[in-house]
Amino acid sequence: MRPDTTDPGPVLGRHPAPQAGSRTRARARAGRRRSFLVQGVRVLVLVGVVGLWEWFARAGIIDPFNFSMPSKIWSQIWTWTTEGTAQGSLAQQVWYTLYEALLGWLAGVFGGVVLGIALGRVRFLADVLGPYIKVLNALPRIVLAPIFLIWFGLGPASKVASAVVLVFFPVFFNAFQGAREVDRRLVDGARVLGASNRQVTYQVVVPSATSWIFTSLHVSFGFALIGAIVGEYIGATKGLGLLVSASQGSFNAAGVYAAMVILAVVALLAEGLLTFLERRLFRWKPTVTGDGR
Repeated sequence: MRPDTTDPGPVLGRHPAPQAGSRTRARARAGRRRSFLVQGVRVLVLVGVVGLWEWFARAGIIDPFNFSMPSKIWSQIWTWTTEGTAQGSLAQQVWYTLYEALLGWLAGVFGGVVLGIALGRVRFLADVLGPYIKVLNALPRIVLAPIFLIWFGLGPASKVASAVVLVFFPVFFNAFQGAREVDRRLVDGARVLGASNRQVTYQVVVPSATSWIFTSLHVSFGFALIGAIVGEYIGATKGLGLLVSASQGSFNAAGVYAAMVILAVVALLAEGLLTFLERRLFRWKPTVTGDGR
């Protein structure tokens, strides 16, 4: 009897080679192409806006005295970098503002996280302190800068205080909401395993609220810079805010815009650092691409 030479079909336990690897590589290539496209369009938008600004100013469509022009702004930054400012080197002014903003940011984040999680966990505290926090949040906090200047003087303490009050509230409300939104099943499971209130807070509530807190950190550092700049603008001996004030006092529009450009660069670098730290801490979270997958 001749042996059966027909195809026996797929053998039990064996499967055709999966195509997941090729699909993953295709998605990676598509993601890189999209990233290059996005970066290219961003550069074109920036070049277009700067070019139009320069052309409008040189053509007299806008008043170059009030609006300045990119070439003059770059010349002002170069002059400050190579020759320094009336208050000292440019690096010293940047560091002074960054130092004040960083201290205020750290203090505001610490206070907002601690108080937010505490009120989120202890309803009695939330009921007692909630109305006061709402009242303070309703105040225009920028107007507190002159008061801090009277209290703490021209030194960095008044700028740090301005940064703290701007940072505290967004961090507090995110931490409070994150503590309230913890999955009750996780809390109940931890209690079933014998966890104390402190263990539930540190091992369940705080990790669950971390993503909420990091969301506020991106915005809050910009608020810290605003607080430091406003405080320096009102009264200071050093800092980028003082450069803005001095440039405005001498009707130097290029100097005002130059200080704003330097501040924007500092804010972008800080945002990039926070994004890097967030990605390192939340590598377990799925990445959402442009098509929503």
